[in-house]
Amino acid sequence: MAEPLLGHLDPAFLAILDRVQGRLRQAFRTVHPLTLPISGTGSAGMEACLVNLLEPGDAAVIGVNGAFGERMCAMVERIGARPVRVEAPWGETIPPERVVVALERHRPRLVGLVHAETSTGVAQPVVEIAAAARALGVLSVVDCVTSLGGMEVKVDEWGIDAAYSGTQKCLSCPPGLAPLTFAPAALERLASRKTPVSSWYLDLSLIGRYFGTERVYHHTAPISMIFALEAALGEVLEEGLEARFARHLAAHRALVAGLEALGFRFPVAVEHRLPMLNAVIPPFPDEKLARKELLDRFGIEVGGGLGPLAGRIWRIGLMGTNATLDVVDRLLAALRTLV
Repeated sequence: MAEPLLGHLDPAFLAILDRVQGRLRQAFRTVHPLTLPISGTGSAGMEACLVNLLEPGDAAVIGVNGAFGERMCAMVERIGARPVRVEAPWGETIPPERVVVALERHRPRLVGLVHAETSTGVAQPVVEIAAAARALGVLSVVDCVTSLGGMEVKVDEWGIDAAYSGTQKCLSCPPGLAPLTFAPAALERLASRKTPVSSWYLDLSLIGRYFGTERVYHHTAPISMIFALEAALGEVLEEGLEARFARHLAAHRALVAGLEALGFRFPVAVEHRLPMLNAVIPPFPDEKLARKELLDRFGIEVGGGLGPLAGRIWRIGLMGTNATLDVVDRLLAALRTLV
């Protein structure tokens, strides 16, 4: 990020942009041409998918089992579309068959799912739902903000029509960009809209002309962030996706063993736990004070619970370069002084 700036239409910068797009396709495991970094954090990626694919009056089935499913519903409502909520308690997965029933009943424009629910540490099954959506002519939109680069994401093989992520999780890049990919069905939907996209800034029919061969100016690209993303993706691909997934899982398993020995409990079923975002119930009478001690005494920041889980759980991130046994050992050593 300390590299001297280039102009956003400088051929040298456009070459970097092309490399970033190619590396994002490898990370998402897709060949879709419209694969690019949106200027903004992961929530901008979420909003870009929804504003481009929905119009006022459209129905959208949304899986809600945490904060980011709720955020999807809020965005759908602001567009003037109608969210159809399929809910499960925070900390549990949404049974795919319930989502499929909602798709068959409502025949919505799209179905939105959070693959890795950061607020609860839950990995949501998406493959069966994406397949059912495609069979019904419904677009699938998947939030991969926390999963991309840390666990398996196969956009093409799973039949996902639109997916987005964020740079600051398992890609180990500063926050500020939202990788996004659109399949041909999503592009067809964009081209067939009856109304303009409600956000000029996130209109992919305009942004895509800058990332494509035309190079039409839309807005000034965040040059330094693109530099950072190119470097981060280079490290991801040099390590190898499968090796990276295995490293996240190994760190997660070591953390689970260590925390259980200290009296922590895990509210999420084993088969649905995220390796990179560990939701745990701490054994401390004052969880907020314990987190403050970790930060003040050891320089270790642990996230608290969100929404109905505030004050009840911790959210321990093992993401990207932090997903190592050394990091786990450092945290466990600090916690032993508190229990």
